[in-house]
Amino acid sequence: TKSRGEELKALAEAKQVIKESAGGAEDLSYGLNQVSLLQVNSGSTITTSAALAQFEATRFIRDLARKQSSPELAQLATRMDSVIRASNNAGEDPFAKVKKLIQDMVEKLEKNADGDATQKAFCDKELAETSEKKTDKTSEMDKLSTSIDKMSARSAQLKEETAALHKALAELASSTAEMNKLRGVEKAAFTTNKADMEQGLEGIKMALKILNEYYAKEDKAHSAGEGAGTSIIGLLEVVESDFTKGVAEMSGAEENAVSTYEEQTKENAIETATKNQDVKYKTKEAAQLDQNVAETTSDRAGVQAEMDAVLEYQKKIEEQCIAKAESYGERKARFEAELGGLREALRILESETTLLQRGVVQKHFLIRVRRH
Repeated sequence: TKSRGEELKALAEAKQVIKESAGGAEDLSYGLNQVSLLQVNSGSTITTSAALAQFEATRFIRDLARKQSSPELAQLATRMDSVIRASNNAGEDPFAKVKKLIQDMVEKLEKNADGDATQKAFCDKELAETSEKKTDKTSEMDKLSTSIDKMSARSAQLKEETAALHKALAELASSTAEMNKLRGVEKAAFTTNKADMEQGLEGIKMALKILNEYYAKEDKAHSAGEGAGTSIIGLLEVVESDFTKGVAEMSGAEENAVSTYEEQTKENAIETATKNQDVKYKTKEAAQLDQNVAETTSDRAGVQAEMDAVLEYQKKIEEQCIAKAESYGERKARFEAELGGLREALRILESETTLLQRGVVQKHFLIRVRRH
């Protein structure tokens, strides 16, 4: 009919306009720079576009591997290339396989990143706890060492004081023996001298008695010399007085000597007993201190063994957590860059597929228009 002819004419003109003016926009919008909008047989065109996307994804992964110096990404790019070639040779679509390879690597890197974060948390915890244990053991060692030094110094001081006491006791014993000896000499002299004085005094008294009795007689047989007798008696009385005084003085001196000796002896005994007690207690205290020093030294040796274990573990954990060329921050940045690159490769693949799908729909629409 006339209207049908006019419709076909309008569609032909629209097709020509679209072909001449919309081709560039079509390429940019759908990525179908090798697809004719009105091409009926589209199998080879879709395959070529998908291969282009897969090639871009592979090239992107290879560039990322080179940039990050990642052997794993380089191997992934090689595997992707091998899968694409094998699938093309077999006439299969490699998109799903390539996508799975990338997704598997993403999951692996995410797992590694999680493991690295877990390792960092472990390292932070262990390093902090080990440092705290080291501080505690160092403080404990210092306290024990200080205690040992104080007890050792006190023990040495007590032993010096005990030695001084022994020396003082020896000197005191020597002086006491000398004093006893002197007292014995003095007593012997006093006993002898007193006996001599008393004997002399008795003789003087006897002589005075004889003379006094003689000169007192009234029936003397001759005329006595009263004056001479009186002088002799007077002289003897003076001698008697001197002897009596001498005996008294000797007895007084002896009493004073005995009193002094007894007092000094008592003081020496008290001092000896006191010093002996001091020796006893100081010796006991020094012995207890020496035992405490031995026990504390043993305790310190135990703490030192614990400290050695802490230091050994600290060395190992530092080698595990610190002594690495690449820090956690660097590894994290590398992981993020690799993950970002892999996700970008997936986006390239998925975007190309979406565009291809949109292009096929548009192409079918245009084919239907052409048929009309």
